[in-house]
Amino acid sequence: MKHGKKYKAHDGKVDRAKLYSLPEAIQLAKETSYSAFDGTLEVSTKMNYKSLQNIRGTVSLPHGTGKEIKVLVFCKGDKQQEAKDAGADFVGEMELIEKVQGGWTEFDACIATPDMMKEVGKLGPILGRKGLMPKPKAGTVTLDVAKAVKEVKSGRLEYRPDKGGVIHLGVGKVSFSDDQLMDNVRSVVAGLLRDKPSDAKGEYVKKLSVSATMGRGVKVDVKELVNSIN
Repeated sequence: MKHGKKYKAHDGKVDRAKLYSLPEAIQLAKETSYSAFDGTLEVSTKMNYKSLQNIRGTVSLPHGTGKEIKVLVFCKGDKQQEAKDAGADFVGEMELIEKVQGGWTEFDACIATPDMMKEVGKLGPILGRKGLMPKPKAGTVTLDVAKAVKEVKSGRLEYRPDKGGVIHLGVGKVSFSDDQLMDNVRSVVAGLLRDKPSDAKGEYVKKLSVSATMGRGVKVDVKELVNSIN
């Protein structure tokens, strides 16, 4: 693979064979970020479990993601004002369903009340493909729309691994302080461990690395990180 001058300028700063402590890894990921914009610090975790489809849930970041999250809420009656007061960007029922059916998906998260799910379910081919379908387990099918909107806006993320068993999550901006990013990473790992299946054996979180949107991947000492959380 060919890399540009900005990427090559950081050659030698990260030892690919070394496992770094979380503070060291965060610092290196920030130092080797070469984007002209404020990139996202991304966490990639390799999970050690046979049934990948059972690894899913939500984690809350104490310092948010640094990204403005546009939230859509499908609901009726008084719930619409409740959702608007909580900060939802788009609120409605059939008119919004028809808009999404037409291909509109200019939002980052979707919440629905239970009485709307019969109609919202018809949007599966559109919302499902983008990972936006409301789900009870993720807390996005609920009567407490105000709470759900506030949690999503403040930095609650839904996670699930890809086919290779790796979970990718953006956990803040490179401009965040080291302490803020460390808090967010620890919250992700704590959430993964909290949701660990009862029959999972050995090291559930097998590998973890951090990197900026445009930057070098830095491997983290998972055992040390997990011990610091436990």
